Amino acid sequence: MTFEQLLIFVAVAEREHLTQAAAAVGRTPSAVSASIKALESYYGVELFHRVGRRIELTRVGKVFLGEAQATLARVRSAETMLSELGGLRRGTLNVHASQTVASYWLPPVLMRFHKLYPGISLKLTVGNTRMVADAMLEGVAEVGLVEGRVDEPALTVRRVDRDVMAVVVAPAHPWAKGAPLAPEDLVAGAAWIMREEGSGTRTAFESTLTEMGVDPAGLNLVMEFPSNEAVLSAVRESDCAAAISMSAAGPLVERGLLKVANIDLGARDFSLLRHRERRQSGAATALEELCVEAGNVFQSSIDPHIFPQP
Repeated sequence: MTFEQLLIFVAVAEREHLTQAAAAVGRTPSAVSASIKALESYYGVELFHRVGRRIELTRVGKVFLGEAQATLARVRSAETMLSELGGLRRGTLNVHASQTVASYWLPPVLMRFHKLYPGISLKLTVGNTRMVADAMLEGVAEVGLVEGRVDEPALTVRRVDRDVMAVVVAPAHPWAKGAPLAPEDLVAGAAWIMREEGSGTRTAFESTLTEMGVDPAGLNLVMEFPSNEAVLSAVRESDCAAAISMSAAGPLVERGLLKVANIDLGARDFSLLRHRERRQSGAATALEELCVEAGNVFQSSIDPHIFPQP
C-alpha cells in the first residue's frame, strides 16, 4: 500500500465521485480507477459498490476510511512539524468546523491566516458539532471549532466568541407581531423546523428550553434539515418557527423576509477544540491565536440580550 493509494482512496471516498476525486488529487479518472482496483485486488476486498455511474462505499470501505484519514492526518502533522522548523513556510493544517461557525464566523479568520502564512495550506471540513468532536478524537482534525457543547475528557474547550440565538418566523406568522412569548408558548403555539440531531444549533436550543423548564420532546417537530440555509428557506415558505443563529438569519431579518419572535434565547459559545494528549503544531497555535483575537473584536459589539424586534 502506497501513500498515493491512500490519498486517492480518501479522495474518492469523501466525494463518492471518480472524476471529482481525480481533479482533487491531480490524476486522470482512469489512473484513479486503476489505483482503487489495484488496492482492492491486492487485499482481496471490495471498497466501493459500482451502482450504474455512481459509486458508494461498502461496509469494509467505511471502516477503512477512518483509518486512512487518520493515517493521512499523521503524515500531514509530520509535514507541519518540518514546516515549523522553516518558520511556517510550508505544510497543511486540517481544520474541522460546525456549520454556523464555518459559514459566518471563520472565513475572515482563515483569510487573515492565509495572508500571514501563505505557505500553509488550510483544509476546511464542515460538519455538525458531533462530527467535529469525533474528527478531533480520531486525529483527523488538528483544530476544531464548534457552536455546540462538547463534553469529551480528551478534548479541551476554549471559548473564542459568543453567538446570539433567536426564534424566527415568516412575516405572516402570529409571532411576527412582536407580542411577548412565554416559554410554554413554544410548545403550545407552533410547529417547528429544526437542524438535525448532533448540530450545535439544535443542542443549544434544546438546552435553553430545558433551562426554561420546557421539555424539548414536547415540540411539534415537522421537519429536520442538515443546513441553516435549508431551515431558513423552509421557514420563509411555511407557518413554522425555527431557533437559529442570528449570524445566519440576520440578513433575512434585515430585508424583512423573516421576523424575530419576542422571546430571549440568550447566547451560546463559539469554542475551539484541542486534543489534550496530542502535540499541537505551530500552525494550529497560530490559528488559535487569530481566533481568540477575532473573538475579542466581535464580542465587543455583541449584547446577547438585545434582539432585533419586528
